[in-house]
Amino acid sequence: MPRVSVAQLFDDNADALDLDWISGPREPAPELDSSEINQSVQGLIGHLNFVHPNWLQIFSRTEAAYFSGLGEDAQRDALSRISDSGLKGMILSDGERAPQSLAEFAQARDVPLLSSPMASLQIIWVLRTYLGRALAEFVTRHGVLLDVLGVGVLITGQSGVGKSELALELISRGSGLVADDVVELYHISPRTLEGRSPQLLKDFLEVRGLGMLNIRTIFGETAVRRRKNLKLIVQLEKPVGGKVPGIERLPLNASVEQILDVDIRQVQLPVAAGRNLAVLVEAAVRNYVLQLRGIDSTQEFIQRQERYLGTQE
Repeated sequence: MPRVSVAQLFDDNADALDLDWISGPREPAPELDSSEINQSVQGLIGHLNFVHPNWLQIFSRTEAAYFSGLGEDAQRDALSRISDSGLKGMILSDGERAPQSLAEFAQARDVPLLSSPMASLQIIWVLRTYLGRALAEFVTRHGVLLDVLGVGVLITGQSGVGKSELALELISRGSGLVADDVVELYHISPRTLEGRSPQLLKDFLEVRGLGMLNIRTIFGETAVRRRKNLKLIVQLEKPVGGKVPGIERLPLNASVEQILDVDIRQVQLPVAAGRNLAVLVEAAVRNYVLQLRGIDSTQEFIQRQERYLGTQE
């Protein structure tokens, strides 16, 4: 299951939040584990809470005013309670300084203590989004993920069917490469899968006969994307005896593939000599966008036929 350490959280957000590491262990730093979090009733991140503790506690001006009003014994008792909850780290916001009892607690319990001059809500918004992505459940799929006309498209099919060649042609027509060969799909919200590339394969596309191509170097920065939400799957099929089993000539219902309980629209394209697959993929994307707007060309054609037949009776 996905996990992220407090040290990694710090490194990834240090510039955005102007973070400082005040105290606590960096190696090994406490880790946020998605399986542990999913089985818990605790909040992921939020303002200092002694009743329903968060995994990451934010200590802002409001909490500082309340905390300073407690006696030293009450402060230590409160901190002891949240330490037993599995606290992973604390962040001082609004430029606050750690009270003596809080600093001693963090040092004694090996709890990372970070600080930022930013407002607590800004920190929570940034880190909640970051953790939502970092801890998201994910699977891998074989194929090429592209940004085609603003839509995340996963091209799949058997090895050697022409996925990379099709991707290269689409990139030359203005599409953007997200991932080749191994596509990581993260379940970042109930109905959204976000596609990313493994770091090792980032920016590279393997094309038979040419080898590994660095798309960023060849086509420039605009030809690659860091991530893209998956909306459409294009399955390339090699015809057998001139036909592709299971493909309807006039499909009445949209085909879907379920990944991590998310339904993704799917189209199948037969691969044959002379077919311009890049144009077909772009047409499939445009048709998908129209269907999202309630415009279904197939249903429109059927209704036109029914009206015509009705006038002939």
